[in-house]
Amino acid sequence: MQARAAAAAGAFLPCALIPIYNHKDTIARTVQSLRGHGLPVVIVDDGSNAATREVLDALVLDQPDLHLLRLPHNQGKGRALTAGLLAACELGYTHALQIDADGQHDVADVPRFLTESRSDPRALVCGKPVYDDSVPRARLYGRYVTHVFVWIETLSLAIQDSMCGYRLYPLAATCAEIARKPLPARMDFDTEIAVRLIWRGLPVRNLPTRVIYPENGLSHFRMWRDNLRISAMHTRLLLGMLPRVPLLLWRRVSRREASCAI
Repeated sequence: MQARAAAAAGAFLPCALIPIYNHKDTIARTVQSLRGHGLPVVIVDDGSNAATREVLDALVLDQPDLHLLRLPHNQGKGRALTAGLLAACELGYTHALQIDADGQHDVADVPRFLTESRSDPRALVCGKPVYDDSVPRARLYGRYVTHVFVWIETLSLAIQDSMCGYRLYPLAATCAEIARKPLPARMDFDTEIAVRLIWRGLPVRNLPTRVIYPENGLSHFRMWRDNLRISAMHTRLLLGMLPRVPLLLWRRVSRREASCAI
């Protein structure tokens, strides 16, 4: 109730949003690190196993700033994030910092994300991964294909990495886009919501951030299934871009003229 009232008064009220599926060994450390930066946390359990459910129950016990939302069965990262974004908005938060449960993302960068968002609360703040040698090469090279498609789909270079799951959403615009049209259920969520928010006119800020692939880490990316989904997503987005071409071009010209006028 207090968060909702403060948001209505125009306050900047961010939370962290973590989708989780069976990452019982890393979730507590991730949540504790986020709480160390003063962030309340919304956790979405996407049908995890009993061992993970036990860890989550103990983690949120008597912790009013930790909110646990459970999906009845595993539905995919996109469905978990959609549910979490809507829940965060309903709780009264104005922004949600999406971060993975597996320890890939550098929690030390949380203050940088918050600073970027405070300076432009309308913006989508996207992490731009800085990888070490732990990154699988096939995954790294495959990302560049999506980068090119996204630049075509938005007619801009505004999004430097649309696949990074470390980003900060302005909730009002994001939830309005969710209400307009449902988002993908699985790994194609991150790219599609970024493109659609660009279409919606949101500014984008890109923030370099260290991303690792932990040794023996649990990944839910399935090479063939998820690449097929991503291919179908790009076909859908390219078709969706075509009627938006005049508007996207007009925005580019307007931004260029505004930049020259400064």
